[in-house]
Amino acid sequence: MRYGFVLPWGDARTAADLAALAERHGWDGFFVWEPIWGVDAWIALAAAAMTTSRIRLGTMLTPLPRRRPWDVASQTATLDNLSGGRLILSVGLGAAHAGWLAFEPDPGRKVRAQLLDEGLEVLTGLWAGQPYEFEGTHYRVTPSDFMPPPPPVQRPRIPVWVVGGWPATRSMARAARYDGWLPNAIGKGAGPATPEQVRAGTEWIRDFRTVEGLPTQGYDVVCEGTTPAGDPAAGTELVRPWREAGATWWIESDWSVAREAVRDYAEERLRAGPPRIDGR
Repeated sequence: MRYGFVLPWGDARTAADLAALAERHGWDGFFVWEPIWGVDAWIALAAAAMTTSRIRLGTMLTPLPRRRPWDVASQTATLDNLSGGRLILSVGLGAAHAGWLAFEPDPGRKVRAQLLDEGLEVLTGLWAGQPYEFEGTHYRVTPSDFMPPPPPVQRPRIPVWVVGGWPATRSMARAARYDGWLPNAIGKGAGPATPEQVRAGTEWIRDFRTVEGLPTQGYDVVCEGTTPAGDPAAGTELVRPWREAGATWWIESDWSVAREAVRDYAEERLRAGPPRIDGR
């Protein structure tokens, strides 16, 4: 199992400092969130890339339906090269919250799902290199050799983690076609998935990928929550049910931390190290 930390608030300098701290204390990943109007996630991750050499870096998460996929392809390919192949891209429909609606109308969940599907196809197609073309409902791409960026270091592509709503088959199939599942529960009891739902969803994805001829080894199941900094045994017991359900990553994420307290919180939690199970 691998362990990551998501920074709930903080500028690019803070991200750079804390990513280096996370690397020194045994964490496997450092993540930032991508706002509509706020600290730019890609500049923050670039700063973090310059202060680290091992730790994986990524977003938690990128609302791809509101981004131009060629812009994201450029940013991610550039950052993957800068970091020496350490980027992970997490994507989802995006929540139509006040920070989004202040600037852009919500086209509706159905359209956002279409934009996510097409955006992922364009994104991964551009990473693969030219010539590339695409004709969809929302996006059209024709081959271009006008100064494209170098391809990503990671092959066949930068790992893409996708939000999948259990038990919606279309949403789950989208996540299953890429490189990792960010679990969410929909319908009755909607919200963060439980370990039981993660177990069921992981088995569903394994079966789906087998039928589709996709490898099941190396596919990530990414769960998040909070564990105490000063009680490693308690942290281990909190994470254990998720690992037993099939999780391959635990992301330490506390979205309740006040902005003015985030640095103290993050330094304390990162210095304490991840809540490892059996030393792993």
